[in-house]
Order: sequence, then structure tokens, then C-alpha cells
Amino acid sequence: MIDVLLSIAAFVVAIGVLVSVHEFGHFWVARRLGFKVLRFSVGFGRPLLRWRERQPGEPFWPMSARRLPARGASATADADVTEYWLSSIPLGGYVKLLDEREAPVPVEEQHRAFNRRPIWQRVAVLLAGPGFNFLFAIVAYWVMFVAGVPGTMAIVGNVAPDSPAALAGLRTDDQIVRVGDRDTPTLETAALAIVDELLADGVIDLIVTRPEGAARTVDIDVRGREAELTEPGALFAGLGFQPGPLLPAVVGELTPGGGAAAAGFLPGDRVVGADGEDISGWSAWVDFIRARPGQAVTVRVERDGRGIELPLTIDAVTDSGGATIGRAGMVVDLDLARSIAERAQTVQRYGVVEALPRGIAKTWELSALTVRMLGRMIIGDVSVRNLSGPINIAAYAGDSAQAGMVAFLSFLSVVSVSLGILNLLPVPLLDGGQIVYQLMEVIKGSPLSERAMAFGQQVGILLLIVLMSFAFYNDLSRLFG
Repeated sequence: MIDVLLSIAAFVVAIGVLVSVHEFGHFWVARRLGFKVLRFSVGFGRPLLRWRERQPGEPFWPMSARRLPARGASATADADVTEYWLSSIPLGGYVKLLDEREAPVPVEEQHRAFNRRPIWQRVAVLLAGPGFNFLFAIVAYWVMFVAGVPGTMAIVGNVAPDSPAALAGLRTDDQIVRVGDRDTPTLETAALAIVDELLADGVIDLIVTRPEGAARTVDIDVRGREAELTEPGALFAGLGFQPGPLLPAVVGELTPGGGAAAAGFLPGDRVVGADGEDISGWSAWVDFIRARPGQAVTVRVERDGRGIELPLTIDAVTDSGGATIGRAGMVVDLDLARSIAERAQTVQRYGVVEALPRGIAKTWELSALTVRMLGRMIIGDVSVRNLSGPINIAAYAGDSAQAGMVAFLSFLSVVSVSLGILNLLPVPLLDGGQIVYQLMEVIKGSPLSERAMAFGQQVGILLLIVLMSFAFYNDLSRLFG
């Protein structure tokens, strides 16, 4: 329950901050270009707090200090006043501009109405919302790079036999230092670059190094498998390798009375094979055991520099889902696991000046990848299961909030970029659709008819319902397996 509440709280904060940043972009540019801003609201619904500011530049006036217009009166009764609301539903915000299409406008104020301003200024105001989302991501990445972004090196773990990675020559303990034309200091940067290469031409060009320092080129050819490999969680398994570093199957503690203790295993034994199969690491050993409940197997281990064989009868137990699985009665050497994990840790940290272009580059790379993913999703080359709805976003928000401020900022940056790109789509209800309206007015020489705009709104609503339905279905699929 605590995790659920934290996820909800983190989701509300994330959406509240990012949508407010988006709306502030519209507000700030509109004010600078001379548009009349009637209201800027953080949140929706009834106002909890509200105040006024005389335009431009005079100090805030509390609402209690000035008489409000009577209910139903024109919002332009006081021509120089902007209202600021902190509203009851903290899931975004909005900016209300003076517009003759919504209410009568006094003659002396018509030059400040949205529909009367030059078209380039209207487009600038519409672009400002997504623009501020991208700006937020740049600033967030700048802060993260200055503070230091912890991560894990892009080290290769277990490589599956006959997989695309194995056929290309990728080996356990290789470190991926470059993908395509990008350096990959962390696993996260490597994963994003691999997806980008996958969507570009289906051939993933890697430069890898061995622990002893030798470098070589590896080309993984997975052309035609883009949709399969972009399924959530399918990338590394489909390529045929697990992210490392590889954790050896070294025994730590034994469960008293368990199968391993009865077979004569000792702490420090390293499992290297079983029933003729090689065991490359702890993960492979766990998979081997789980798949053989109740079976008797012969295990090869290394002990004090020599190889011995031990007969093991695998215990059969029932997991939380009711399935019968195997269990050996041992745990990994935790000290060894901790030591290997610490050696693989790295931190991306740059100076105040250098961090800014890094933040810009990171935002650009993420934006380009998102656009490419959306485009390939439309033509069917990328799985639509990558769309996330509110449930999945809330889960990510909660996880990142628990991981710390840097992780939460990273999550906010990703969502902010996605929000900016989403709003640039040419859908009538979004900023991109409104920009299309303005461009059509340039071509037509006059504003679109109310009938045409109403039809566009209906199409926009339909498209958003379809999009939200896909995302919500994906959320439920992930939630219920």
C-alpha cells in the first residue's frame, strides 16, 4: 500500500510539474508578444488560491484586495488584469488567452486577442509549450550531469549459444564502449543507442573491449526483427545476451537440510556444469535448477583449484503463483556479488560548462529516438506495446522516486520529452493540430470555418481515444501478466 501511495504521489507531482512547465511556455511567450492572458492556472477545477497581477510587470494583488468580476461578467472587464489560480485537481494546468471565438471582446482590446494576432506570433505561442518541455529536459540533464549520474558499465553477461550476439562474436565480459557513432559509458546509454541502431538499418555496430584491454568491432545483424525486439523487455533476450557483469555460480550459504547440503556442497564451490551442460554463471544455474524439480543431476564444481562431481537431488517447491519449481538450497556468495557489482559501477559527471552541451545532446538523442519509434510504430515496424498509460507511468514514477533525486529527474526528463513530442503531433486538440490550423489559414487566406474546426476537433478526440485505449490496454496487460 505504501508503494502504491508513493507511486500515485510521484505521478501527481510529475504530471503537475511537467504540464505546468508546458503551460508556462505558452504563458511566457504570449505575454512577451503582447497577447492578453486572462488566466494562468496550475491544476484544474475550482481554485484553492487565486490572485491577480496587473500587466505588465506590476506586483501581485491578492484576490481579497481587489473586487472580482461578478459571475457571468466579461473576463475583459478589467483589461489589464491576469488571474493566477492554484486549482484543486493537480494534474496539469492551462492558459486562457483572450479570443473572440470564445467571448465578445471590447474594440479597444481586439488587437490583443489570439485570433487577431499575426499568425507567426500564434505559432510561436503554440510552439512554446513543447519548447519549454524540451528546455526542462535540457536543464534537468545539465543538473544531473553536474551532480553525477550513477550507472553500470555496459558489460556483457551470459551470451546464448547460436544467438545473433554469439554469431556476431560477442563474448561474456566484453564491455560495449561504442554503439554506432556514440560512446556508451553506461548500460542505459548503450541500450538507447542499440535501439537507435536497430531502427536505423537493423545492423547494430558495436565496439567492445576485453578485460585485458583489446578492442574489436562486432556487427549484430537483426534485420527484419524490429517489431519483435522492440517488445517491452525483449531487446537483450532477442539479441542473445544478458547485461553483465556475469556473476559466477559461487556458493555462499547452504540451507540446512536442503539438497545441496545433503549432496556435500561447501561454501566457495563454483558450479561450472551439470548433466553435461556448461553453467556460465549464477543466473544460468538458477534457471537450470528451477526447470528440474525433483530430478537427480550430477553437478561439476571447482573446489580449491580442482574439479569434482557431486550428485544433487533437486528439491521440488511451489512458488507464489502455484507452479512447481526446483530449488537447490543454496544462495550466491554475497560478498563476491557485491564486489563485482561495485567494480562495474560508474558515474557520468561533467563540469558546469561541459554539462550543458551534454544535456542538449542527450535531449536531442532522446527526442530523435522517440520520433523514430513513433514513426515506425505507425507503419508497424515497432510494437505498439511500447505505449504506456497512466498506470505504468505511475509505477515508473514511484520506482524512480524511491531510487533518488537523480533517478526521478531522469524520469521527468524522459516524460517531458515525450510530452513535448506528443503535443507536436498534428492532432487538432494538441498544439501541433492548432499549428496546422494556423498554416491552413495562411494558405486559405482566411480563418477556417467553425464547421471545419468542429470536425477537426471530433477527429482529434477520436484519435486521442484510440491512443489512450492502446496505452491503457498495455497497462492492464503488464499489470495482469
